[in-house]
Amino acid sequence: MKRQIIKIDEEKCIGCEKCVSACHEGAIGMVNGKAKLLRDDYCDGLGNCLPACPTGAISFEEREAKPFDAQTVKKRMERLLNMDIKDEPDTHDQETVDEEANIPCGCPGSNAKTIELNNSRAKENEICNNNGNKVSKVPSFTPSQLRQWPVQIKLVPVNAPYFENADLLVAADCSAYSCGDFHNKYMKGKVVIIGCPKLDNIDYTEKLAAIIKNNNIKSLTVVRMEVPCCAGIVFAAQEAVKLSGKEIKTEIVTLKIGN
Repeated sequence: MKRQIIKIDEEKCIGCEKCVSACHEGAIGMVNGKAKLLRDDYCDGLGNCLPACPTGAISFEEREAKPFDAQTVKKRMERLLNMDIKDEPDTHDQETVDEEANIPCGCPGSNAKTIELNNSRAKENEICNNNGNKVSKVPSFTPSQLRQWPVQIKLVPVNAPYFENADLLVAADCSAYSCGDFHNKYMKGKVVIIGCPKLDNIDYTEKLAAIIKNNNIKSLTVVRMEVPCCAGIVFAAQEAVKLSGKEIKTEIVTLKIGN
């Protein structure tokens, strides 16, 4: 059939991978450092990738192409989201295996996975005074409260299963280093995603709005530092809630250095 579909000019492509992240269907992958449309039936032709390209390497064209196969894309993305680091791709033809190795969810570092917490190592040591009397107990090991991976806003899949019915924590990535009890005080029982609006140099609003809109988020907590650049992550979170059209209980926490 003849339909509208994206076209990528490899000469203009600088390999920034922004279009790869912007494509929710995983239709674009990196091949030899250049963005490539992996398969016609993975592309819905809506062009979410177009505004993400800084060099204008992506455009629309109307040509003969396979129709967009939403069911195949959905099953494929679900399979990739559930792949663990040690897992191998399901048995496919070599073309499909090669394609899946080049999309974000195929990368072991960005595979969505839920982490089972193990607090069995959280034992206590007894502290005694000079007379040998027990005076207090302190933990010998503080367990992590991280419940999922990845955590970087740019890497998390919008439809990752751990977002459903989650209390979401959006944290400036410096915040955990300023608070010694960050895991127990802010992360416990929450799904956490982090970012830095200054260093990442992107607007998180669209990604956060998609996460909120596509999942049942029960509450939203934003932890930022007192520095001005952290205002960007608060603005993005608040705007994302508005764009999602949902009413979500939101809390903003501002940390000082050494909290």
